[in-house]
Amino acid sequence: MAARSHRRGAFGGRGRRAGLAAGAATVALGTAAAVPTLASGSEPVPVSLAQPVGRVTYDLGDQAFVPGAPYEGKSELAAVVHYPTASGTQKIAPGRHPLIVVQHGLWATCADRPAQSGLKKAEKARAAAEKAGDKAEEARQQKIVEKMNARLWAWPCRPGVAPLPSASGYDYLAKKLARQGFVVVSMGANGINATSGGQAPAVYEARARLIDRHLGMWSQLAADKGPLKSKLKDARTGRPSNVSFAGRVDLDRVGTLGHSMGGGGVMQHVSDKRHGHWPKGVRVRAALGLAPTATWDNEPVTKVPLAVLWGTCDQVNTGEYVKWNKGRNKAPLHGITLTGGNHNYFNTQWSPSSRQVAGADDAVSGKRRGHCVSQDGRNEEHRALDETAERRIAAGYTVAFFRRYVRGDASQDALLRGEKELPGVERGVVDVEFVKPQ
Repeated sequence: MAARSHRRGAFGGRGRRAGLAAGAATVALGTAAAVPTLASGSEPVPVSLAQPVGRVTYDLGDQAFVPGAPYEGKSELAAVVHYPTASGTQKIAPGRHPLIVVQHGLWATCADRPAQSGLKKAEKARAAAEKAGDKAEEARQQKIVEKMNARLWAWPCRPGVAPLPSASGYDYLAKKLARQGFVVVSMGANGINATSGGQAPAVYEARARLIDRHLGMWSQLAADKGPLKSKLKDARTGRPSNVSFAGRVDLDRVGTLGHSMGGGGVMQHVSDKRHGHWPKGVRVRAALGLAPTATWDNEPVTKVPLAVLWGTCDQVNTGEYVKWNKGRNKAPLHGITLTGGNHNYFNTQWSPSSRQVAGADDAVSGKRRGHCVSQDGRNEEHRALDETAERRIAAGYTVAFFRRYVRGDASQDALLRGEKELPGVERGVVDVEFVKPQ
C-alpha cells in the first residue's frame, strides 16, 4: 500500500560497511559530554540515557487541516509527543529543548479488521474466478475488493473503527531521542493519505504545509499560547495533561524526520526554495529521510544537513537525494544503506509483528533462501536484518545525526562518516556515504 514510483536508484561511492552482530546489545547512542549551544540564549540540556520520558497527545479534529490548492482534501491535526521529564514527575525537564517533528508515509488509514478480512477473501475469490474464466464472478469480486479498500482508506473512519496509528510507529525512535533531551512530535497524516492517491507533486506540498502548521502551533505553545495550550492529553489515560512546554522548546533548533512519502514531504519542506515558508522564529537545522519516496529531481536540498537511510530489500522508491545534491551541497550529506533492510520495518505499526491491520513484510523473496529481490529487480540481497535489528541500527544513526546537527555534538562524527561502526556490530550490512559541503 505504500507509494510506488518509476524511479529507481541507490547510493554510489560507498564508505565503510557495518553490520549488526547476532544478539548484539542495544547500541550506545552517545554521552552527555560537550554539548555546545548553537543559538544564543539557548540553555544546554543535560543528556542521559536514563532520562525518563513523558508522552502526551493532541487532536484538533479529523479535518482541521486544509492544505489548499493545488491539493484537494482535508486532514487531521493530531500528534503523539515524547519529551524528557524531570525525575519523578511528568513535568518537562529543565532547560530549552530542541524539537524534532516526524511525519509518516502513505499507508492504510483505518484499522478496519472486517474490511481487511473481506478484502483477502474477495481477492482470493477473484483470482479463482479469473482462473476459471468466469468474467461475471470476477467482476463481482472486484467490486467487493474496491469496497473493502475504500473502507481501509476512508477518512474519517467509519463509526466504531479506530484510525490506524501510523504516527505511533516511530515511538521507538521518539523515546530514544527524548532521552537525549529532544521534544519529539510525530504527526498524523491519515487524511492526506486518504485523499491524495499518492500523487506528486501536490501531495508533497501538502505534506510540507502540514509540517509548517505543526511547527507554527509549537512556536505558539512554547510562548504559552495558541490552539495546543489546552489540548494536550495524557497518552496513558486520555485525560487532560497539565504539562507546560512554555519556555521549554527551542524553535531555533529543529530537526525534521520523514518516512516513505513523509520523507518526501520532509525533503520538500527543507528544499532551498521553501525556507521562506517556515513559521517565524523556526530554523530547521537538519533533515532525515527514512526510505523517502521521491519528489522530483530539481528540488535541491543544499543548505540543510541531510541524511537518507534505507534498506536494499525496499521495494518503494527511496529517491536519490544524495546523488541529486552532490556537488552543489553547502551542507553535509549522509547516505546510509542497510543491506537486507526493508521499507515497512521502520514503522512498527506497518510491520508484521504488530499484527496491526495492513501490517506486512513488504520485501520480495528471492529464489535463494534468506534473500530478497533488489529494488531494480536485477539482484538478490541477503536478508540480514529482522525488525529489531533494522530499528536498532536506524535509531543509532538517527540519534547520532540529530545530536550532531541540531545539538552541535560532534562526538559521533566518525560514525556518520562511515569511519567506525556502531558498538556491537560487524562489517557487512551498513554502508555509509559522506559528502562534505562544497
